[in-house]
Amino acid sequence: MKIIKRLLGKATTILFVVVAAALGYSGHAFLTPPSEPIHNHAESAEPDEIWTCAMHPQIRQPKPGLCPLCNMELVPVATDDGGSSDSTQFKPSPAAAALMQIETAPVERRFVATEVRMVGTVDYDETRLASITAWIPGRLDELYVDYTGVTVKEGDHMVYLYSPDVLNAQEELRRASRTVAGLNPSSPDVLKKTAQTTLDAVRSKLKRWGLTDQQIADAEKGDAGSDHVTIFAPIGGTVIERNGQEGMYVETGTRIYTIADLTHVWVTLHAYESDLPWLHYGQTVTFTTEANPGDTIEGKIAFIDPMLDVNTRTVNVRVNVPNPEGKLKPGMFARAVVTAQVATNDRVMDAALAGKWISPMHPEIVRDGPGECDICGMKLVPAESLGYVSAEGSAADRPLVIPASAPLITGKRALVYVEVPNAERTTYEPRTIELGPRAGDHYIVRGGLAEGERVVTRGSFKIDSDLQIRGEPSMMNPSGAPAGTGMHDHSNMEGS
Repeated sequence: MKIIKRLLGKATTILFVVVAAALGYSGHAFLTPPSEPIHNHAESAEPDEIWTCAMHPQIRQPKPGLCPLCNMELVPVATDDGGSSDSTQFKPSPAAAALMQIETAPVERRFVATEVRMVGTVDYDETRLASITAWIPGRLDELYVDYTGVTVKEGDHMVYLYSPDVLNAQEELRRASRTVAGLNPSSPDVLKKTAQTTLDAVRSKLKRWGLTDQQIADAEKGDAGSDHVTIFAPIGGTVIERNGQEGMYVETGTRIYTIADLTHVWVTLHAYESDLPWLHYGQTVTFTTEANPGDTIEGKIAFIDPMLDVNTRTVNVRVNVPNPEGKLKPGMFARAVVTAQVATNDRVMDAALAGKWISPMHPEIVRDGPGECDICGMKLVPAESLGYVSAEGSAADRPLVIPASAPLITGKRALVYVEVPNAERTTYEPRTIELGPRAGDHYIVRGGLAEGERVVTRGSFKIDSDLQIRGEPSMMNPSGAPAGTGMHDHSNMEGS
């Protein structure tokens, strides 16, 4: 047994020497302790700069390139040379800053434009509707308009109505007229006054029943009255309703026709809640219709519904639109745009209304000073009372704004990276801000920034990702919780 053990030991030694020789080691290296410490190749292989992916921080490479997972460009991980006493600050090297393509823009106070897009339909102007009704009981012997859609002019005959009451009133008119004519100059004044009052009352009654001045004059002069009365169109327009039929008996107030003047129409639009701050009475609205896609039509906002439609979450906005050529027809679909110059406190800047006075009922009536509306007689009000900026447009009227690409938004939290002024090296630091509504390509800032500061508009996500990789406070990790790298930790493995 001793001989066998001795042979196995010699064989093991010979095999060890052969393997070592094959790997290029000399026997001296194994038999003689080195005079200097053995060099750690793992430490020498650690690069001076590490490159990682903003989306996959577990990727760490010694040189620039593309991420093997998402194909994004790798960014350098900040080293101690780029660090800061403030762990929330980011100080990229010039090469890293160039690669990250960081861009900044100033925080400004200025009016910014936004577009509000709405859809809706064309409708009748309710203030330009007229109803033809029976003012006395009778029978419809003839209707001169046979169907809806017919265009009529003011004064056109519409209805031929039979009524015994008309015949009796005309006879009463002739008696009163003869009584006045039969009085002589010596008649008592009381008698003269009573006779004249009776005649005027009968004339007024016939006029209320729809007879014209000429019809009343003819009946007063004639020997025999007529038991029919002709009803004329009170306005010009289009007949949109026909409620009567020939031969039908009607009572006082029975509606026979409805006429709409379509030279002016309403366009009812639907605005979302978020757009309401930029919509005000008197604003100009441009829109197109399916029937006239190349024609841009303008109107004025005349009414904003105080109630919200709970089903559509929209508010109706009514626009007054002139329609002299009749191109707009009730029921047409319209696509509208309102361009607003946003000011502070949900106001807007409109050069055409700045410093003007406007009618509260008819937005098309605008004057340079106080006065009365030419249409309804109401007193004009200052445009500022309707949500417009004054003619001066002071600095306080201009909102504090930043580009829409600047903030990183998560839920109710908004963060921007601000360039630190007068720093020896380009430095950016995160700052939580209070955002207002978005207006076009900008956000209104309610708090957290001052005019003149510069915010990062391109590269914010890359900066935030770098801070996450380093485990420092960032947008996604406000407390600075370290981001997982996804790399295995072998430090606690046995035999290491």
